[in-house]
Amino acid sequence: MKVLLVGSGGREHALAWKLARSPSVTELVAAPGNAGIAEVARLAGRGAHPDDLLRLAEEESVDLVVIGPEAPLVAGLSDSLRERGIAAFGPGEAGARLEGSKAYAKEFMARYGVPTAQHRTFVDQGSALDYLRLKGAPVVVKDSGLAAGKGVTVAEEEAEAEEAVRRIFAGSRHEPRVVIEERLQGQEFSYLVFTDGETYRPMPIAQDYKQAEEGDLGPMTGGMGTVAPVGLLDATSREQVEREIVERTLAGLSSEGIDYRGVLYFGLMLTDAGPRLLEYNVRFGDPETQVVVPLLDTDLVEVMLAVAERRLGELELSWRQGSAACVVMAAPGYPAAYRRGIPITTYEPTEDLLLFHAGTERREGRLVSSGGRVLDVVGLAEGTEEAVLRAYQGVAMVDFPGAHYRKDIGSRLLGRRP
Repeated sequence: MKVLLVGSGGREHALAWKLARSPSVTELVAAPGNAGIAEVARLAGRGAHPDDLLRLAEEESVDLVVIGPEAPLVAGLSDSLRERGIAAFGPGEAGARLEGSKAYAKEFMARYGVPTAQHRTFVDQGSALDYLRLKGAPVVVKDSGLAAGKGVTVAEEEAEAEEAVRRIFAGSRHEPRVVIEERLQGQEFSYLVFTDGETYRPMPIAQDYKQAEEGDLGPMTGGMGTVAPVGLLDATSREQVEREIVERTLAGLSSEGIDYRGVLYFGLMLTDAGPRLLEYNVRFGDPETQVVVPLLDTDLVEVMLAVAERRLGELELSWRQGSAACVVMAAPGYPAAYRRGIPITTYEPTEDLLLFHAGTERREGRLVSSGGRVLDVVGLAEGTEEAVLRAYQGVAMVDFPGAHYRKDIGSRLLGRRP
């Protein structure tokens, strides 16, 4: 079968690597892809607009479209593909609102009794600032719209929160909204499931390291590293996550007639009062994908087709024993202004030391950086500590002048700092 993969980041390279290993895939096409994806797929130089991607899928006569990033999902690409009779892995526009609008997501959580932080949504700057002065800090300020994982500010001081509010309302995006919520305390983790809207199959629990600097300091990024699986949940907490968060969400989607087929990502906090939902994402996480997908033994194409055809209930998933750790190597300056075009020399990946490209291209045959997050170094081993060590051994093998990366990935679980 012929598969089209939409996207260009490290998440998409991990998916391309796994899809290319499927015996059922005769050809893999990626739009737009990157230098790493080009090693396992044919790149199609098309724009990111859903109309362009729809035409590409029709021209290529693909059997399945796998949509990596959130923007084309929010824009309704899956709906358009299904209307043309093309199988799509990813929710339609209605389901993608769970990520496209944090304000809508919070309303949805309240409507269906999904435990989350106390919150308020504001459509004008003055009311938001008045509320902050009343509420005080610490507090969390969120841009309601898509922000590539960078629209959240965990403010320790009121002035920081006010600055975040002003920054969001000063943006050029039409009708900005701000969600202000209480700051929860505890361990944060990512709980992803495959779902066809009726059945779901959980993936290994992952933990992301979102802030730019060691010790969870500095600005939010798209993600600087991750580990999986993490043993944060006992049987009672896991059952609570499934019953009160996953199943209530799926029941809510069903009751509203929303056709949801793809990955549903629950960003969770394990508090003293139990698990609380921070946010939904409607696609694979990045860099969670880079550690979860290598642990999947089942053919990924088989899983995606079962989801797209609403027969996930017929399939049981098999996962590799062991752990995975990912260290993101970013361009100097990231997540603020950063350099592009930096020459990079990498290593030859092995079965236990993978390398996924996030922001790379080839210029005159030379591999160079083309984005903020550039490479994802992934170690696989029997345990978390060994996987982390292997990933950092891989980092040391990369020649990437000025590369920025955190040196404490896995530290929350291992109980140590660099």
